[in-house]
Amino acid sequence: MHLGKVIGTVVSTQKDEKLEGFRFYLVQRIDSDNRPLEETIVAVDSVGSGIGEVVLYATGSSARQTDVTENKPVDAVIIAIVDTWETEGTVRYTKA
Repeated sequence: MHLGKVIGTVVSTQKDEKLEGFRFYLVQRIDSDNRPLEETIVAVDSVGSGIGEVVLYATGSSARQTDVTENKPVDAVIIAIVDTWETEGTVRYTKA
């Protein structure tokens, strides 16, 4: 799993029929201090997240193991919306 921030949307009117109805987001990976990293991916949303939210996402074969994405042609899926996290006793992020 990775931490990321939803920074945009991807709209595709022509896609594999197994992807019909999915919402695609651009997710920028962030580090444990909530700083953006260079990696940006396209992920299927399985939890109802939105722009600006910090999320957990899974990639690779793990992305096809949710109820929503099972046996679908996806390589990344948003699996949780983050409420808060702390490291070494310091809160690094709290959802506003």
